[in-house]
Amino acid sequence: MRFPSFRYSLLGLSGLLLLTACPAEKPAETASQPTETPAVKVPAFNADSAYAYTAKQVAFGPRVPNTPAHVACGNYLVAKLKSFGLTVYEQPFKAMTFDGTNINGRNIVAQYQPTAARRVAIFAHWDTRPFADGEKDKAKRKLPMDGASDGASATATALEIIRTLSQQPEKLAPNVGVDVILVDAEDWGYDAGLIEGQKNLLENQGDGWCLGSQYWAKNMVPPGYKAEYGVLLDMVGAKDGHFTREGTSLEKARDVVDKIWNTAAKIGYSDYFLFKDTGAITDDHVYINQAGIPTVDIYDHPAFGEQYFPAYHHTTADNMSIIDRKTMKAVGQTLLQVLYQE
Repeated sequence: MRFPSFRYSLLGLSGLLLLTACPAEKPAETASQPTETPAVKVPAFNADSAYAYTAKQVAFGPRVPNTPAHVACGNYLVAKLKSFGLTVYEQPFKAMTFDGTNINGRNIVAQYQPTAARRVAIFAHWDTRPFADGEKDKAKRKLPMDGASDGASATATALEIIRTLSQQPEKLAPNVGVDVILVDAEDWGYDAGLIEGQKNLLENQGDGWCLGSQYWAKNMVPPGYKAEYGVLLDMVGAKDGHFTREGTSLEKARDVVDKIWNTAAKIGYSDYFLFKDTGAITDDHVYINQAGIPTVDIYDHPAFGEQYFPAYHHTTADNMSIIDRKTMKAVGQTLLQVLYQE
């Protein structure tokens, strides 16, 4: 996903602490009772297809802004979404990173059933961090990484969900329009504990993480965009992935958290979606929530211990060798089920 464990400094967010990898208090564990919902015919999420979309992105090389691989992958994503017959928007933007690099970013928006009044948004970031984090990957620090789980798997899962929807005949379509919003420049942020010898040039200018979602939240595409809720996917492809109920998600969109986690339990994926509440982190959903769309974050959180991110996070170990179709199936099928229950 995006930021290293320590990258989430202590920030006030609606009274919640943005916890580091060593929270002062252990997260509480709670469980919500699944609610009965009418049976609906839900199309199958194709994990092989999602895996192939992940591999295709990784094959371009690290998708670091201002690189040919980044441009090529962005063009691929736009063309793929258009091939599904969707309405697609590109939102180019410029930004400066914490180390003073001026980058060219591009958010990509695709709409399924664009005239539907009720809408649900699925977010993911498609860029990769430009360098491995020092303390985590000492032998290869400062090298770019594949970002197979952290970015590519989330984008691939979103692609497969909306591809599946686009293939459904009108009579089998869900009762909501669905938008895939792929944000850029999420992962080029500063972490005092892991970036050696580099001053944060954005220290007094806001957050250097999530630059694409910050831009989109202030300049929504399409203009005046509204959704009933959003789901942010980040790091959803690794073997033995686990998803806990993150603090900002619980505060801003608890009903959506309950809906997703209860649905996952109902269809047999409670080994992935844990009824465990964990602290708030800074991710794209923070800025989307600030823009008025209640949004939850689904990201890989270790099931045990005090670490907030798995060992591969922001290291060169985040490559195709860790990607597991079963994890992507659990996420993609759960979200399709949620959409068809609307």
